[in-house]
Amino acid sequence: MYSFGLKGDFKLLIQLKNALVCCMTASLIMVGGTEFYPVKAAALDLENRGPESQGDQADKKAALVPAGAKPADLGELRRKYSETFIFRGPEVKQIALTFDDGPDPRFTPQILDVLHRKGVKATFFVVGARAKKFPGLLRRMHHEGHLIGNHSFNHPNFRNRSIKQFQSEILRTEKIIQNVVGYRPQLIRPPYGEIKEEQVQWAKKNGYTLVNWNVDSQDWKGIDKNKVISNVMRTAGPGSIILQHSGGGVGSDLTGTIQALPKIIDALQAQGYQFVDLSELLHTTKYR
Repeated sequence: MYSFGLKGDFKLLIQLKNALVCCMTASLIMVGGTEFYPVKAAALDLENRGPESQGDQADKKAALVPAGAKPADLGELRRKYSETFIFRGPEVKQIALTFDDGPDPRFTPQILDVLHRKGVKATFFVVGARAKKFPGLLRRMHHEGHLIGNHSFNHPNFRNRSIKQFQSEILRTEKIIQNVVGYRPQLIRPPYGEIKEEQVQWAKKNGYTLVNWNVDSQDWKGIDKNKVISNVMRTAGPGSIILQHSGGGVGSDLTGTIQALPKIIDALQAQGYQFVDLSELLHTTKYR
């Protein structure tokens, strides 16, 4: 009986050892003597993702980063490429409403309806795969005077993509937009707000402007209208670029966005703000 118990204990020790090795491997990978720290990656397929990561920047460090070779973070990129990578406009009584991830027939038409009733122009950063699938909504955005920007084709986290993959995502979407509305967008918004320095350099070299935001509605969480309003109103100010969404993944609910939008417009206009698209706020061209 004793020897059998010892054998069982030995097997248990082996199992514990294997489990410990797996845990250590998951948290620290050794490659050629260099330590790599994996960080939680963002969902890469917009159609299959839940409402995650874009608003609260949970996926800031989505690439494998070697120690001693940490890539530039967003703050550093913003400082280094201030004329190419923009987070807010000048200190004027103007605000830009921006909507990501459309066109989406569940939500985009309702957002366009509100903007039309209020006489407000906005900027829509569209996903190429959806623009290809719903060109009528893209045309409506354009015909109603809204600015269209590039939000990639498949909504990947660019921190996980090579420069060639980045170029493909941008150029593929650009071609679709041009075929539908007749111009190639000047503005790019990277999904999740994430991008690498070599990608910023390519955008600068080729005459693009990258635009993130400084006010996050966090509407992608499916929150109610009161929370959306609160998130916007407590941080909006002169030159603000407000992030909202006109599309989402499977199971997304942007009812709060739609219901909050007219109230946000009314409240900010009552404070003397004018709503403009990003080309007017940033004094850039709409197309290339």
